[in-house]
Amino acid sequence: MTDPYRTIDAVWKLESAKIIAGLTRLVRDVGLAEELAQDALVAAMERWPAQGVPANPGAWLMTIAKRRAVDHIRRAQRQERANEHLAHELRRLPEDADEQQTERDDTLRLMFLSCHPVLPAPARAALTLKLLGGLSAAEIARAYLVAEPAIVRRIAQAKQTLAEHHVRFELPDETHMAERLSSVLEVIYLIFNEGYAAASGDDLMRPGLCLEALRLGTMLADLTPDQAEVHGLVALMEIQTSRAAARTGPSGEPVPLHEQNRGRWDQLRIRRGFAAMLRARQAGGAPGPYVLQAAIAVCHAQARTAADTDWPRIASLYQALVRLTPTPVVRLNQAVAVGMAQGPQAGLDLVDALTTDPALQHYHLLPSVRGDLLLRLGRHHEARLEFQRAASLTGNTAERAFLLRRAELITADEPAGATLGQTVRDFLSRPDLDPQTLRSYAQTLRRLCLGLGEQTPLTSVTADQVTRVATTAWGRTAVKTWNRHLSTIRSFATWAGLDGLAAGLQRRPEPRATTKLDGPAPLDALWGRSDLSLRERTLWSLLHESAAPVSTVLSLNVEDLDLDDRRARAGRTWVTWRSRTARLLPDLIAGRTSGPLFLSDRRPAPARTPAPADLCPHTGRRRLSYERAEYLFKQATRHLDPAGNGYTLRRLKPRDTPGRNP
Repeated sequence: MTDPYRTIDAVWKLESAKIIAGLTRLVRDVGLAEELAQDALVAAMERWPAQGVPANPGAWLMTIAKRRAVDHIRRAQRQERANEHLAHELRRLPEDADEQQTERDDTLRLMFLSCHPVLPAPARAALTLKLLGGLSAAEIARAYLVAEPAIVRRIAQAKQTLAEHHVRFELPDETHMAERLSSVLEVIYLIFNEGYAAASGDDLMRPGLCLEALRLGTMLADLTPDQAEVHGLVALMEIQTSRAAARTGPSGEPVPLHEQNRGRWDQLRIRRGFAAMLRARQAGGAPGPYVLQAAIAVCHAQARTAADTDWPRIASLYQALVRLTPTPVVRLNQAVAVGMAQGPQAGLDLVDALTTDPALQHYHLLPSVRGDLLLRLGRHHEARLEFQRAASLTGNTAERAFLLRRAELITADEPAGATLGQTVRDFLSRPDLDPQTLRSYAQTLRRLCLGLGEQTPLTSVTADQVTRVATTAWGRTAVKTWNRHLSTIRSFATWAGLDGLAAGLQRRPEPRATTKLDGPAPLDALWGRSDLSLRERTLWSLLHESAAPVSTVLSLNVEDLDLDDRRARAGRTWVTWRSRTARLLPDLIAGRTSGPLFLSDRRPAPARTPAPADLCPHTGRRRLSYERAEYLFKQATRHLDPAGNGYTLRRLKPRDTPGRNP
């Protein structure tokens, strides 16, 4: 005999999203809708074991839940018109075609609601799994390896935030659809990635999260059949999930892609992925980030052996992906593909360019990839240190053990002498350090060890390496914070007998009264920043040399520039510049002939088409917004501001603009 409680659990996971979505449309409160749906679930657990499972269990649950909604509103003495509307909804047959379409729309509305951008990413993921996945708080907590009360609070705070922002239970209009859809896709892929490559815990994978993300993605694809990016995400997840059985060894250790037994790949999931990819192509439009990532996954799935992999094709796809989403992680993946297609040195050159990116300072795959490339180049000792450093950065037990084994298997001559980690421990164990100083020193030196590797021989640590780690970790912090870390490094270097270790680091002045960003000293410090992007350096230089309003400079287009005469048409006026900007502009344009001069880092959302005047025809990226430009400048000038808040872009305008010579 079938266990009725298992049946109830299965029906709930399949039908809960539709039920909660339908109730939310009626009562306009997602928290109340979930409570009413839970009441219906309790009724099922009370009646079905004795009376049997109804022929249409989903409709039964919906009917009970709607009755609970009617009772609630009547108790609250709502308007009679609302009661009549709800009673009419209750009488409608669920088999009716209009009702089925309404249910589909309600489910889609619930997806957009639970993935609303006003919520932080962890809250979006938890709320989506609760409302659309039918998972309990305990199940979500187990999946993410956190305490159940934390998930309960996260979900409750998410509902409260939606209520405080008066987020409506409706589908976005056409102007916001693509951006909102991008948020939904981001949440689904976030859930999938946490299952596919667990960030913490003992296991490499959490299959339950992968399958839940796939179910949500498939549901979304059914609801939005004309969205290529949705089908692209489904294809990507299907193909990646097909490798699940081959990704781990007998003891749960990771198995790299090129070493996997491809006979263990799930061919059914691969065929499903290919079918989803075909639907994405049929939907048309320029390939978005998920379609491009799916195309990369297809290349791997089509290769019968690792040697058959079309790495030049994959490298070209990553090049296209970097143009759309030039994030550090995407660029790191591109380096892997380039290293396979063009040789390890080409890949290492790209990886080394990422070592100063603050976004990757705690990312264990950066030293892991670098270790692979160094090993292929025969630089065994350096490779071992990188694998050890990667192991110290990962929070996943299985991955840490795998990386340490890789380091142990490398045969290399060990330099004599103390290591950085041991020297740091000896320094911190001094009896003359008070608790506050010890905590401060430990924070700085722990970051130094993570950046350079604890097993690195002390004698091989250079001033350039220390400068790179310090600039990456604290380069954008407030002046006092920077100087505190610098003082610690100098104290450690002196104690260890390495006086030149901090030679590349300079103490920053701590002004007390002035808040002006004027004069040569602060501007020279700004122009001399090597960690700034070309876009920021050009924008700030142009604002300073032209003295033009920020909005005017951001509105400039490539086709309006007269590089020879150092000027550009901006409406009825001209924007002019001097030598520093003149040197930077050609590299910024980089072959573009039209479109906005200053571009955002990525496209705003898959398949979204901004106003033609704000869209770059070469890259598909939109014009850089005033808000984003202002934020980046404040972050970069926090160390110059005594208050530590950073300056606004208007501060770049010189006070004495007349009489300046080009």
